[in-house]
Amino acid sequence: QVQLVESGGGLVQAGGSLRLSCAASGGTFSWFSMGWFRQAPGKEREFVAAISWSGGSTSYTDSVKGRFTISRDNAKNTVYLQMNSLLPEDTYVYYCAATVLFGRATPTPDNYAYWGQGTQVTVSS
Repeated sequence: QVQLVESGGGLVQAGGSLRLSCAASGGTFSWFSMGWFRQAPGKEREFVAAISWSGGSTSYTDSVKGRFTISRDNAKNTVYLQMNSLLPEDTYVYYCAATVLFGRATPTPDNYAYWGQGTQVTVSS
C-alpha cells in the first residue's frame, strides 16, 4: 500500500517562502509521476504542479509559474514544492499525489490513485 505524507506547511507572510515535502513509502517511487494539488473548503481540488517519474518533465498551473518549483529526489522517495513570493490567495490545504499509470506530468486529479493527508499553508497579508 502506497502512503504519502506531506510536511512543511505553516503560516507565512506575503512575499515569504515555504518548501513542502512529500515522503512516499510502500511502492517503487521512481515509477511514480507525482503531483501537488490544493483545495479550499467547499471548493474543488485544483492542480498546482506535477513532475514525471524521471523528473525530466514538469507542469504548472499558470498562477504559480515563476514562483513555485516542483522537484523530486528518487533516492529519498520524496517530492518537493518550493513556494516563493507567496500570496494570500495561495492559502489552501496542499496535497501530494502519485500515479503509476501516467509517466508524464499529468495535471488531472482523476489520474492519481494515491493521495496524502494534506498540509495547511496560510499566507497572511
